[in-house]
Amino acid sequence: MAARCVRGYGRNVFPQEIDQAPYLSLRVMDATPVGIADQYRGETVKAFVALKEKEPASEEEIISFCKERLPAYKAPKSMEFGKELPRSAVGKILRKALGEEETAKKKVEKT
Repeated sequence: MAARCVRGYGRNVFPQEIDQAPYLSLRVMDATPVGIADQYRGETVKAFVALKEKEPASEEEIISFCKERLPAYKAPKSMEFGKELPRSAVGKILRKALGEEETAKKKVEKT
């Protein structure tokens, strides 16, 4: 099954292209990018990140870290931290579930 690309800035960005950037930070245990709706760009990249224990980092630090390693249109514009990311029975991160959760949050915020 092909990964769903993020369509924004008039370009297609595939999650595999940006998957590894957050992992290069020694503070990140798990990370995955997800495309979220953006009124101006169409979609934008949001990263879901689980940090290693006792390794604090701010959203700005990790985004800055990614921007140093990726073109501007591929770098995450926002980030959400959690203790761990949801996984399938075979251990893959459930990007689709994270995207659906984010969409549901946006709908609640609008009401």
